[in-house]
Amino acid sequence: MTSPYRQHRRILVASLVGTAVEFYDFYIYATAAALVFGPLFFPASSASAQLMLSFLSFGLAFIARPFGAILFGHFGDRVGRKSTLVASLMLMGVSTLLIAFLPTYAMVGWVAPLLLCILRFGQGLGLGGEWGGAALLAVENAPEGWRARFGMIPQLGAPIGFIAANGLFLLIGMGLSEAEFAAWGWRIPFLASAILVGLGLWVRLKINETPEFAQALAKDPPIPVPIGELMRNHALVTFAGTFAVVACFAIFYLSTAFALAHGTVALGYSREVFLTTQLSAILFLALGIIVSGIWSDATSAARVLTWGCAATIGMGLLFGPLLGSGSLWLVWTALSLALFVMGFVYGPLGAWLPSLFPPRIRYTGASLAFNAGGILGGAVAPIAAQALSDYGGTSLVGLYLTIAGVFSLVGLKLARRF
Repeated sequence: MTSPYRQHRRILVASLVGTAVEFYDFYIYATAAALVFGPLFFPASSASAQLMLSFLSFGLAFIARPFGAILFGHFGDRVGRKSTLVASLMLMGVSTLLIAFLPTYAMVGWVAPLLLCILRFGQGLGLGGEWGGAALLAVENAPEGWRARFGMIPQLGAPIGFIAANGLFLLIGMGLSEAEFAAWGWRIPFLASAILVGLGLWVRLKINETPEFAQALAKDPPIPVPIGELMRNHALVTFAGTFAVVACFAIFYLSTAFALAHGTVALGYSREVFLTTQLSAILFLALGIIVSGIWSDATSAARVLTWGCAATIGMGLLFGPLLGSGSLWLVWTALSLALFVMGFVYGPLGAWLPSLFPPRIRYTGASLAFNAGGILGGAVAPIAAQALSDYGGTSLVGLYLTIAGVFSLVGLKLARRF
């Protein structure tokens, strides 16, 4: 008997490539924000203030993502998953590529951060329609009993995109001096994104519409304004889903963007050493996603997410002290454990979030809940962590994770009532 993975390999590759590009594009910005965007684009009185401004620009895309979710969700629920996913990838890719050509503050003054923020908003707008569509592409093609294992495939795009982004920054850093990296080396990953976007478009243009969406349209015409229907009849479950995804965003961006800035600035490790540490730790995210996907089909996605949230609450108590210890091995342990736990609050979302909504508003509902949760868990995380670290050290940063785990646990409990 042919494996369901083999039967649907083109669909699964299309969902995986898109989210890999999403995380690559998003994380090359996060890495550049942690390493060079502060002094290049944001003049300020101190290095910490520059980093805060840089992280504020990073958070701007999270503000844009819910708007992208509404925009692309509208067309995804009315026109179809395939064409909407192509459009979202195009917007995301073009915005990322153009960042490579931006002038710095020293060249054009205030125009430089303005252009950076505009393109960052464009990135976020495209990303707002990406995850929800990729998840639906996988789960709406899944055979009976395979939804979580199919839903985990786009989630694996996170570690793949991270490895590609960090690996490229590592290679560039090893080959260039600090001055060369700051002058032009940081632009190379943004240029390279065009290759990944081209691959993603090539794969997605060859797929068909999902069976569940086609069947829903055959029964009833599309809803004229999906966001209106969502707010009228599914507002509470959307709210619950938003809270449920906070933990996965908080873990990821504290373990990556904030940890990189803290490791290279506060702890004094070289960029190459800390990037290598993160690259080895990210493998535990992939392992967590795979284990959680298999476990979710054996039990339920909601149960696995609940265990993941509980682990996040406990992980927060360890994360701060380990990260602030100064020992590279203890820092690696903190990042590896946190990212493994993230697998259990992120891997099952591909199956769980779409299950909260009927097919005719599923693209809008899943995308809006996921991306609104990203504001609380992702946009705020590096900024709050930097402020908390400046105020009381990394122990307070760990408490942010604990609070995020509580938020997500509450969201899961609320969702069960609807």
